[in-house]
Amino acid sequence: MDNESVLGLIRECFPQAVLGTSEFRGDISITLRREDWDAVARLLRDDPALRYTFLENLCGVDYLGRTPRFEVVAHLVSMQHLHRICLKVGAPEEDPHVPTLALLFPTANYQERETWDLLGIVFDGHPSLTRILMPDDWVGHPQRKDHPLGDEEIAFTFNQERIYAQKPFARE
Repeated sequence: MDNESVLGLIRECFPQAVLGTSEFRGDISITLRREDWDAVARLLRDDPALRYTFLENLCGVDYLGRTPRFEVVAHLVSMQHLHRICLKVGAPEEDPHVPTLALLFPTANYQERETWDLLGIVFDGHPSLTRILMPDDWVGHPQRKDHPLGDEEIAFTFNQERIYAQKPFARE
């Protein structure tokens, strides 16, 4: 199994789906249209020549200032062919929705909930998109780059003594 044959099959089945590709150290990354995200993942999982049956990782990225602002990244592995592929899909800030992969890959359930909780990317069709890390009454999504950091001053070498003097550290 090589990158070109995988990409060729995706382009053959979904000619409009691929927005871009890159390769790094032998691994291919494919950026897809949102509309084709779950269908391409299903093809990669179910096609007997491919068999990407293991969702290694799914996460979100906030590219504040870029369009689309958000990106969902999924790493799939074909244990049968010892090959991996990275799928990416963009989600604009005004409509951060992406189809769920939890129905195809059960491990996506937790990872999509975490991505929604921390970044606010909604996974349409997810069976239980509820908070998983933050308290239920938390307002906002703390991993967004525009989320307020809070009122605590950051300690640097020039102000460390003044800040640490106010903190309740365990004292010897």
